[in-house]
Amino acid sequence: MSVDLGTLGAGTVTAAMAVALLKPVIVAALIVLAGYIIIRLVCKMLLRTLEKSKVDPVLFTFAVNCTKVVLWILVGLTAMSTLGIPPTSILTALGACGVAIALALQNSLSNFAGGVLIIVTKPFAKGDYINNLSVEGTVQQIDLLCTTIYTVDNKVITVPNGTLANNTIINYSRSQLRRLDLVYSIGYGDDIDKAKDVVLAVAESSGMFLREPEPVIGVGSHGESAVMLDVKLWCKNADYWNLYYYMNEQVKAAFDEQGISIPYPQVDVHMNRGK
Repeated sequence: MSVDLGTLGAGTVTAAMAVALLKPVIVAALIVLAGYIIIRLVCKMLLRTLEKSKVDPVLFTFAVNCTKVVLWILVGLTAMSTLGIPPTSILTALGACGVAIALALQNSLSNFAGGVLIIVTKPFAKGDYINNLSVEGTVQQIDLLCTTIYTVDNKVITVPNGTLANNTIINYSRSQLRRLDLVYSIGYGDDIDKAKDVVLAVAESSGMFLREPEPVIGVGSHGESAVMLDVKLWCKNADYWNLYYYMNEQVKAAFDEQGISIPYPQVDVHMNRGK
């Protein structure tokens, strides 16, 4: 039995060429796989480090996502270089793609920039109760492109960071104290000083009213059928709504007990009989 050495040599050469061609692909695949494992480990370590530090929790997701993007770019460049693609060509292509992507994703880039501004300037943080004049609720999470807000009736609202960064934000949680502004009406025949004392006594009985800063109770205006008392009380942020409802309920009861009227709109009609 004879063996064709020429045929065997050609097959060996073909196999060697195939291995030579597949080797860079296999190496690139291994780099991607190793990069995936390393990136996961790095992100977990970074998250644990941030959780143990005094860094604002808002930064956790933001920092991890940014780190993940940068590391994947490095892994991609390394894998492509093993395939014989020059890094300069890769960077040039990325630059051209970046311009096209930037034009196509202007709004997304605006939201990304808004996210960076929110992280840097910190107009609000996770857990703050905010109002941007169109959406109101508690901040649950701040991501690269959007912020998640939970409303008081448990709706989940996703707001683009660009919208939040470029609009007025009212943060109700930033300060520990908050002023409660109320208005009560009394009759023109009622004793103003007595009414003020009654309101102050109700506030003191609540256990939530603060003496400092000093409260303000005074006549705010003269209505058509009532004298309007402006009441400005300070309390802890967490007690705001409890004090609000307590005052409105107890002041009504105290006014009734002390004989102070709460007028309602009325019109006096005078009729002249013709002779």
